[in-house]
Order: sequence, then C-alpha cells, then structure tokens
Amino acid sequence: MDNRSTASAAVLAAHGISKEVSSPEGTLTILDDVSFAVSAGESVAIVGPSGAGKSTLLALLAGLDLPTRGHVVLNGANLSELDEDGRAIVRAESVGLVFQSFHLVPSLNALENVMLPLELAGGDDARRSSAQIIDKVGLSDRWSHYPAQLSGGEKQRVAIARAFATEPAVLFADEPTGNLDSRTGATIMELMFDLNRSSSTTLVLVTHDLSLAERCDRVLALDSGKLVSDTKDAA
Repeated sequence: MDNRSTASAAVLAAHGISKEVSSPEGTLTILDDVSFAVSAGESVAIVGPSGAGKSTLLALLAGLDLPTRGHVVLNGANLSELDEDGRAIVRAESVGLVFQSFHLVPSLNALENVMLPLELAGGDDARRSSAQIIDKVGLSDRWSHYPAQLSGGEKQRVAIARAFATEPAVLFADEPTGNLDSRTGATIMELMFDLNRSSSTTLVLVTHDLSLAERCDRVLALDSGKLVSDTKDAA
C-alpha cells in the first residue's frame, strides 16, 4: 500500500475500521479492518463491485454512522469520541455531501437551497456568497427556479453548489451522476473536478465508473469489505 499520505498530515484517516450488522443469518461483516489516510486537496475514488461496502465506507468517513471497531479522524476530530450532536457539528463545519438523488428542499428555490447550510452555520452575507457559487456552476439565470422546475443536471449543479458553499474540508459524493444521462454526468463531474482544483476541498467519490475513477489522484478498491488496492496517479 502507498503510504505517502500519512495520518499526521491527513485531513481524513480511517484507522482499522470494521462495520458489522446483525441479520437473520447471523452477523454480517460489511467492512473489514480498512485503513488509509487522505491528504488535503486530493481527489480519491472508491470503487468495487456491488455490495463491496463502498457506500457504507463513505457514511463512516462522513460521520453519518459509526464503525463497529476502529475509528475515523476527520479534520482533526475522532468521530468515535463524539456523540451524534458532536458529529453533526463536525459535518456542518467540515463536510459537503452530494448524492445521486439530489436531496434539495422542494419549497426553496435554487439560490435558497444553496444559502441553507450557510444560514444554518450563521455565515455572513449568505445570499452574496451563494449567488457567487450559483454563478460558478453556471446557473446564474436559473437561481429563482424551484427544484421541480429544474432538469436533473441542473438539480445536481445546485446540490454541488450547496455542498461547496461552506468551503468544506472534504466533499463526499456517492454516485453523483447515477441519475443522469452520460453527457450530463460528464459535465457534472467536470464541474466537481474544477471546483476541487480551484479550492482546498478534498474530494472523496464513490463510483462504479472506472474511467471516472481514473481521473482522480487516487483509487481505493474494495472487495467483500476489504481494501484490496490503494493506487496513486504516477503523475
């Protein structure tokens, strides 16, 4: 395994994390002793077959769930030492999330959806900051439209703008192009990579698209809950 990203310099680190769940057949191991560290500004793809544990790993890394064993350190915080409220604070301060189902608030227009996390965080001038990022994702002429009035690609642009609005330390994206056609999906990913390059935000992406994964600085491959490969772009 490539150890050039050390835990001490990492914005995100998994330390021997395992996840087990109960089932009628007994205990199922979803993740098994996974360890790695990610440096600030990296783009990292998590790949593997269906059922490999990719989305479970993403949820643990983002503090949406806790491992059965091991721990995750996110932007200096050991998530296993925090209660649910504490993890929510870390997410609000350090995490952006993008899912394939968008998760926009239907009663808010595009600009208001982007403003929401800034207002919840008590940020100054949320409207001006949100308008700037709406423009950056190419929706300056659609800011007043509600989700029902937007195409799938436009909804995902709003979701990405909202995720980047708080300038998170890490942006987690779970199959962000899964509900989009290939052309729109390619445009959306180009936008995410552009924002990753132009900011200090680290990008952690779950994808089944290997051509997309190869565009990342690094690829983590899971199989049956184990980390079987950790490769970096030689460039």
